[in-house]
Amino acid sequence: MRSLTVIIVLVVLGLVLLMSGCNNYNNFVDMEENVENAWGKVQSAYQRRADLIPNLVNTVKGAAAHEKETLEAVVNARAKATSINIDPANATPEQLQAFQEAQSGLSQSLGKLLLITENYPDLKANSNFQELQVQLEGTENRIKVERDRYNDVVTAYNKKVRRFPASFFASIFGFNEKSQFQAQQGAEDAPQVEF
Repeated sequence: MRSLTVIIVLVVLGLVLLMSGCNNYNNFVDMEENVENAWGKVQSAYQRRADLIPNLVNTVKGAAAHEKETLEAVVNARAKATSINIDPANATPEQLQAFQEAQSGLSQSLGKLLLITENYPDLKANSNFQELQVQLEGTENRIKVERDRYNDVVTAYNKKVRRFPASFFASIFGFNEKSQFQAQQGAEDAPQVEF
């Protein structure tokens, strides 16, 4: 009778462990999919910005054709920014840093482009240019929102991966912490705008 009780207890413990493992695995899968979905939204926001840039460049080109160097810098920065692809399942801090640096280069080029428009009253008054400026501003806000949402989802995922007993199952099933967007070096300093 005693050996039957021991067997029943072991079977029940095994079933509890199996159910807990299945539950944790499914939670990790759901959370990892949320991370990938959030990353997709970040990429979509950046793509929206990249899609607006040719229109902006063409609008400026018509009014400020001799600003060729600035226009080429924007086009080159856009090409570099759109060439970096990251798999969110295997994203490393270094990959995210390279992605951010490329996007930052594009942001700086766009900033220079928008600054030169101060010298062209006709361009500033151009309704196409004004609309593109508004769309770019809105897109920059979307990018920030989506990066924040991505970091929120990654934080929830990383907490789950690190908390016990889920950390035990995370190590068994191969779920590792994900990287977050970090502020770029020097981001704490306010940019100086000179006219």
